[in-house]
Amino acid sequence: MLGRSGLSRTGSFRPENLGQNSLHMIGHLCFTLFVIGVLVFTIIAATYEPKNPIFHPSTKIETFLTSSSNATFRSDNTVVRTGEDFMVSNQTAFATFINAKDVVETKEGSTDEISLSRCEGDWKEPIDCKDPEVFHLMMKVVIERFEDIHFYQFGKPAPGPKENTCDMAWRFRPKEGKTVAFFKDYRRFVIKRSKKCKLSVVSIGDYHSGVNARKKKRKNQKPGFEQGGVPLPVVGEPINDSLPVVESEIAFSRGKYLIYAGGGDRCKNMNHYLWSFLCALGEAQYLNRTLVMDLTLCLSSIYTLSNEDEEGKDFRFYFDFEHLKETASVLDQQQFWEDWNKWQRQDGLTLYLVEDSRVTPMQLSEVKDSLIMRKFGSVEPDNYWYRVCEGETESVIRRPWHLVWKSRRLMDIVSAIASRLNWDYDSVHIVRGDKARNSDLWPNLAQDTSPNTLISTLQGKIEDGRNVYVATNEPNMSFFNPLKDKYSTHFLEDYKDLWDENSEWYSQTKELNYGIPVDFDGYMRASVDTEVFFRGKKQIETFNDLTDDCKEGVNTCNTATS
Repeated sequence: MLGRSGLSRTGSFRPENLGQNSLHMIGHLCFTLFVIGVLVFTIIAATYEPKNPIFHPSTKIETFLTSSSNATFRSDNTVVRTGEDFMVSNQTAFATFINAKDVVETKEGSTDEISLSRCEGDWKEPIDCKDPEVFHLMMKVVIERFEDIHFYQFGKPAPGPKENTCDMAWRFRPKEGKTVAFFKDYRRFVIKRSKKCKLSVVSIGDYHSGVNARKKKRKNQKPGFEQGGVPLPVVGEPINDSLPVVESEIAFSRGKYLIYAGGGDRCKNMNHYLWSFLCALGEAQYLNRTLVMDLTLCLSSIYTLSNEDEEGKDFRFYFDFEHLKETASVLDQQQFWEDWNKWQRQDGLTLYLVEDSRVTPMQLSEVKDSLIMRKFGSVEPDNYWYRVCEGETESVIRRPWHLVWKSRRLMDIVSAIASRLNWDYDSVHIVRGDKARNSDLWPNLAQDTSPNTLISTLQGKIEDGRNVYVATNEPNMSFFNPLKDKYSTHFLEDYKDLWDENSEWYSQTKELNYGIPVDFDGYMRASVDTEVFFRGKKQIETFNDLTDDCKEGVNTCNTATS
């Protein structure tokens, strides 16, 4: 009995039970380690503060083409919307950015001065821009000085041309105003060291003055800034909008291409141009083909200084070609035909000609030929490119508006103007003239508003003494003189040094134009004017006593249609 009882007490150690016991022990051990790991991770997560304040929510923008956002381009009363406009209507997708924590926090009562923790050698020695304490001082001063912008990233300072100067760059966004783009600035700091080894910032240079802090773009670096899978433009970064080149004969011969030829779209307003161009780009994407595009535009007389249609304008003057070539498959038409003529015969490349816009993209989906050419006739309006996307095609082909960004060279001018106003201004938009009066896009706009009416309209909406940017097509600036008694008024023409012969814009566009200077034309002016308007803290868009919104005295009275 005792032997039997002993065996029963140790039965769990029988050979046939050892495997089960081992599994139970291992399971308990793993569970214990898991619980410990969760506790450690929780503690780290609760106390960790990331260095980079930019977080990437997974919010997706799915309403590009149903956006009701304000149009960005207005010239001759046409409305042209580009990719950024659709993102404006989805501001909630970028709420994380708006509320992001500044990279550097400063304490109340801090000054533009800091004491060095160590002071070795002569106090007159050159400033070491790489010194962390110098870096911290520069960041602290910038954040305190520019209260109306959010900072997201600072670059390490670079030595300036003098021993007491340092250049530093940063990325930022204005706290208020309708924009989802990022901006980059780099400025020159003059720094002083006292006999008691205290560092202080004597002055900060103008917008983009710190050229030594401007880094060259890395090879294969994508344009823009990713947010939840959606790229955002970064204004102020180096631009690489060189034409794409096919790497080899093999690559060219394996490709599939689409080209639109002829038609009546030439020299129409920019609204018309984009509506047709994006139809072609949408079809190319649907067919999984490279769009062969003509980068030379004909600028309509409504935008030119000569009041005549002008050929030979470069797509890159007005739109961000770098973003387009990085996000869509496109080739320059001239380069394409050179390659086609070299390799078409020997590689047996074939062409499929379509001369009727009623032939739908769906009917072309099975075409195997290397090149599909849509050839348009001479009878308007049946020869407009956008006819391809009408009818049953309209529900299939979606125009990829998000691929078209405004020229970052023009946006750099916008940023420079806003920076000179310290991003702290209100804005009004005034359209005048017969063309505006007859426009169905602005049906309720009081174009011939008198100065006294303007003042009474702004009364109570904009505080006296505020900086007010006036976006207008009115050439006679004396019309707005009565406003100067109440506000500090600013106009686009006040900043013409940003596009004159000494400007960066002038030299860059001249280089794109084979050494020939480029006019800062009406379309560019309207683009910049409207973008500066949208960056105002308060935006008064119309002056119409007949609209209910304006009667109620709201800040913005919108009558624009999209």
